[in-house]
Amino acid sequence: MSSSTPLISSTLLPLLLFLLSGFTAPSSAADCDPADRAALLRVKAQLGNPARLSAWHPSSPNCCTWDPAVVCCGAGGRVTALALYSLPDVSARVPPALGELAALEILQVGSVPGLSGPVPASFANLTRLRDLDVNGTSISGPVPAALLAGAANLSTLVIANSKLAGPIPASLASLPSLRYLDLSGNLLTGAIPPGLLHGSFRFLLLSNNRLTGEIPADVGGGDVDTVDVSRNQLTGDPSPFLFGITRPAAKIDLSWNALEFDMTGVRFPHHLRFLDLSHNRITGRVAKSLMDVRLEHFDVSYNELCGEIPAGRFMSAHGAECYAHNRCLCGAPLPPCSTGM
Repeated sequence: MSSSTPLISSTLLPLLLFLLSGFTAPSSAADCDPADRAALLRVKAQLGNPARLSAWHPSSPNCCTWDPAVVCCGAGGRVTALALYSLPDVSARVPPALGELAALEILQVGSVPGLSGPVPASFANLTRLRDLDVNGTSISGPVPAALLAGAANLSTLVIANSKLAGPIPASLASLPSLRYLDLSGNLLTGAIPPGLLHGSFRFLLLSNNRLTGEIPADVGGGDVDTVDVSRNQLTGDPSPFLFGITRPAAKIDLSWNALEFDMTGVRFPHHLRFLDLSHNRITGRVAKSLMDVRLEHFDVSYNELCGEIPAGRFMSAHGAECYAHNRCLCGAPLPPCSTGM
C-alpha cells in the first residue's frame, strides 16, 4: 500500500509546543495564585510525588515557574495551562485536585501508563476548559460527558489509547464548540451518536474500539478534515455522505470494518490525501474518479472488487499491494485482464 505518516494522530505535540512557546507569562509576572499553587502541590502528592515534578516544591513560591509546563496568565497568576507528560514512575488514580484549577483552559496528560481510574467528579469545575488531551494512560470508566457539560468552550476532547469503556454518550453533541474528538484506542461499544462535532475544521478519530452500527450521515457534513473510524465493527454504506467531488475531507480511514457499497460510481473528493477502505465488503469496480485524486496513502485490499483497474494520471502511484485480496481485479499494477473483462 502507499505509505504515508497519518495527517494527525493526536493534538499532544502541537499543544505542547504551544504551551512551551507562545502561551507563556512574562518573566516578571507576580507569584501564582495561592489557591492554584496549593492545588498543584495536591496534584503532585496524589500522583505519588513523581521525580519529574521535583521542581514543584513548597519552598518555591511562584508556581508559574515550575516545570514541566505550568503556564499562568494575567496579573493574578492563575494557572491556565498544564501539561503532565512522560511520568513512567506514576501509579495512581487521576488526581481530583486537577479539578481545583478553576482557571484551567488547557490540560494535557501524555505517556503516563500508570494513571488509572475514572475521570474524577471534580472535573465538572473546569468550566473554562478549551482543550483536554489525555493520551497513553490506563484511565477507565465511561466517557465523562456529564463532567464536561459545563465546559461550553471545549473544542478539543482527546482521551485516547486508554481504557474507556461503554458507549459514546449522545450528550457530547451538546458541547457547542467541540470540533476535535479523539477517543481512539479504547474499549468503547455501541453506535456512534449523531451531531458530535460543530464548527469548522472537524476531526473525528474513533479507531481501535468495538463500535457497531452505521456511521451517522452528519459525519460527512460541514468542514470535516479527518474521519478515522477504522478497526471497529461498523456496517452500512457511508459513501453518499462521505464522498463527493466537493467534500473537503483530507483523510478518510474506514478500514477493518464490515462496510458494504458499490464503489464503481463513487466520486472521491479532490482534496483527499489519505484513503483506506481495506478489510471491508466493498463491491463493484475501482472508481474511475480516483484517477484525479493525488493520494499519499491508498488501500482497497481485502474487499470484493472486480474488473479492470483504471489507468492513468495519479493511479500509477499505487502498487499491487493496494489492491491485494479482492475478487477479480486485473490490469496494472496487477496482471493483465483476460479478454472480455
